Amino acid sequence: MPKHYRPAGKKKEGNAARYMTRSQALKHLQVNLNLFRRLCIVKGIFPREPKKKVKGNHHTYYHVKDIAFLMHEPLLEKFREIKTYQKKVKKAKSKKNEELARLLLTRQPTYKLDRLIRERYPTFIDALRDLDDCLTMVHLFAVLPASDRENLEVKRVHNCRRLTHEWQAYISRCHALRKVFVSVKGIYYQAELEGQKITWLTPHAIQQVFTNDVDFGVLLTFLEFYETLLAFINFKLYHSLNVKYPPILDSRLEALAADLYALSRYIDASSRGMAVEPKVDASSSSQSNDREESELRLAQLQHQLPSSEPGALMHLVADNNKEVEEDEETRVCKSLFKDLKFFLSREVPRESLLFVLPAFGGMVSWEGEGAPFKEDDESITHHIIDKPSAGHVYLSRVYVQPQWIYDCVNARIILPTEKYLVGSRIPPPHLSPFVDNEAEGYVPDYAETIKRLQAAARNEVLPLPGVGKEDLEDPQNLLYAGVMSRAEEAEAAKNKKKMAAQEKQYHEELKMEITASKDVVAPVVTEDEESVPDAMQIAQENADMSTVLMSRKKRKLYEAMKIGQKKKKASVELIEQRKKKLNDAQS
Repeated sequence: MPKHYRPAGKKKEGNAARYMTRSQALKHLQVNLNLFRRLCIVKGIFPREPKKKVKGNHHTYYHVKDIAFLMHEPLLEKFREIKTYQKKVKKAKSKKNEELARLLLTRQPTYKLDRLIRERYPTFIDALRDLDDCLTMVHLFAVLPASDRENLEVKRVHNCRRLTHEWQAYISRCHALRKVFVSVKGIYYQAELEGQKITWLTPHAIQQVFTNDVDFGVLLTFLEFYETLLAFINFKLYHSLNVKYPPILDSRLEALAADLYALSRYIDASSRGMAVEPKVDASSSSQSNDREESELRLAQLQHQLPSSEPGALMHLVADNNKEVEEDEETRVCKSLFKDLKFFLSREVPRESLLFVLPAFGGMVSWEGEGAPFKEDDESITHHIIDKPSAGHVYLSRVYVQPQWIYDCVNARIILPTEKYLVGSRIPPPHLSPFVDNEAEGYVPDYAETIKRLQAAARNEVLPLPGVGKEDLEDPQNLLYAGVMSRAEEAEAAKNKKKMAAQEKQYHEELKMEITASKDVVAPVVTEDEESVPDAMQIAQENADMSTVLMSRKKRKLYEAMKIGQKKKKASVELIEQRKKKLNDAQS
């Protein structure tokens, strides 16, 4: 008998022992597919891709340790208990015993996901790293209509809306917003907290329609977990500002759908009231008096800022914020719209601008009740409007389109407003801050314009249009630009000439060595001829030789990279051709 002989079916090894299919996992856990999906979502367990799929390529595989992890989950027993209890309710309804069914529904067992949040995210940084999908999902359900067919309740929609407004109020207060881009899908935002960049997508404020090709049962399971995660994060963030969570908002502003403004007032009022709180507690004599005085103090905080106070939304930088060290990026964002007052017209995206403008130091109001200041305020500097105004036009302010706000935010400077005026004028292209133009190989004209405006704001020297940055290294150009003196220019020119001579000598020696190795007589090169084709041929031969020495896997990867570069180059050439045709048509 061989040494490693093992009877069939006795013991498994390798991939067969480390992985199991989904059907095997369901049989092992004794649950149905829906319950298994819920457990995997809340526990963060995903399918694996083994190198060798023992049961075939058409199966979904899970690691054995992950299934054992699910088997010892207390939430599994709670789900089984709920399922058994729902059978009791169903039995009571089938027997027409409505009173018993109603009583059983009031005593239905519940569960919480708090333990799973602490289990999956041991530190706060871990939770911030996994926040992108969470914010996108919660912002999506915050604008969806309630639906009985999809089991989406009004209470859940309101909770999502509350969580998103709490998150946006904190980002605005701490000036942590970095990038904004308006696309067809929605509005992309990027914030930076604790050194982590968080990007999420917010849908446009339009009527959303449910589609039949989306499984809302799976989405609602994700939403249930993400709601708990975002509540934990908001709790941590608000307590870092010494602000009580969950916030208690002004009911009048809530009724007017000004939740974000009400949250900003609450944060500012809470920050102001923190300094008075210890004195009030010290003067209290009994527990009942403490409770009465705390309720009185809470009522005073709600009315501490009058609704007509100018800039109430902009008082986001409280006294306790001075103790926090701010980096250079935060200081720039904080003072971008400083001393500017904006008024939002009725047709512009109000919630987005109420979030963006305070994050960059601006003061903002809107058309309607509960606004901080009215439209006829003479101190308003910019009126955000999306169509020509038919009412009174104030000469003391500038009427611009909402795109000007987003472009200023991405450029970190106040751009000229001439191109963004309302009327027949077409605004410039809205460039994405998430795209690296240098890496893509094509830099739009307006991106060059913004770059020059940024350089002018920083007093930097940039090359003229059609001139590369390498031309600025020429001492003569720097002399003309006034960067260096005449003596420094002479010394730099001498060093550059010396380096050019050495480089020319090196190329000649290299060429002689190559021709000598091939036993080819070097051709006589006149002064008018250039050696560029020979150098290109040498580089091509070296590239071919390195490709031959590669392994098959690396060669395939290298060829795929070359194909990608050719596609990118072709797309850039197509854009340039279209641009040339457009310029010819306009001229």
